[in-house]
Amino acid sequence: MRHADAIAARLGEPYGTLVLTLSVIVIEVSLIASVMLNGDNNPTLARDTMFATLMIVLNFMVGLALVIGALRHFEQSYNLGGARAYLSVIAALVVFTLILPNYMLTEPDPSQAPAQTLLFVAIPLLFYAVFIFFQTARHRALFDEPISGGTPKSTRREAAHHAPAEGSLAFHVMMLVITLIVAVMLAKFLAVIVDFGLEDLNLPDEFGGLLVAILVLAPEGLSAFRAALKNRLQHAVNVCLGSALATIGLTVPAVLIIGYVTVREVHLGLAPVETVFMLLTLFVSGLTFGGARTNVLQGIVHLALFIVFVALIFSP
Repeated sequence: MRHADAIAARLGEPYGTLVLTLSVIVIEVSLIASVMLNGDNNPTLARDTMFATLMIVLNFMVGLALVIGALRHFEQSYNLGGARAYLSVIAALVVFTLILPNYMLTEPDPSQAPAQTLLFVAIPLLFYAVFIFFQTARHRALFDEPISGGTPKSTRREAAHHAPAEGSLAFHVMMLVITLIVAVMLAKFLAVIVDFGLEDLNLPDEFGGLLVAILVLAPEGLSAFRAALKNRLQHAVNVCLGSALATIGLTVPAVLIIGYVTVREVHLGLAPVETVFMLLTLFVSGLTFGGARTNVLQGIVHLALFIVFVALIFSP
């Protein structure tokens, strides 16, 4: 996280957030792949992990960032256009990848049909590639910190002000790559622990997804919370919503390819209760980011949804 934040500070938004998000996705995919290939086949692990990731990001991380930011700064502003762009793509991909499979002939496992596997790999990647172009080229200003009147401004000068004094950009890039390699190598050992907990301790399968998601999202969560405390809510929004988008846009294709190559089932369709909860979360997120300023009440609502989500894992 330290090296990713240092790179983010030097590159400015949205490139810095993109570096952190892609780093976390590398760890997430390696953890899911390790657990998938270790022990008995668990076809719902990837789905449970992605669902847990969305719940943690859209409810816990967003909620806590809004609460701690509001407690210090009362109300906080962000760039409404950027948040709406995130949510529109997230909502479309969530319905396509986690809800639509339940209503297809091969439900809920598109990995059993090569043509559908190709479709579910290509569409999220296409959506994500188009969004990255939208974010970094044509409409980059939508993801900058807003000034008091709500007009976006470039954060490069502000990012340079917050950048740590030691270490060059090349040094932090090199260290980020090294630490990512170490994290990916450690994923194999963590997979054994997760598999033991699920199978030998008779824990719910959804708990494995929650555990993997928490471990993966810890760096991004800390980065978002620190940004909210510094009244840089746009950075927190970029981290949280960017993580949710990358989880759907990149993790779904990766696990489907792994499942197809290793002949492992990958179930994407959410259970009915999870579907309702996912749609409720998207609806509340749309209301939260429907105005130019946030307050503590919105954060508390998201945290309450996360508490219900955790309770439903152990008492469905």
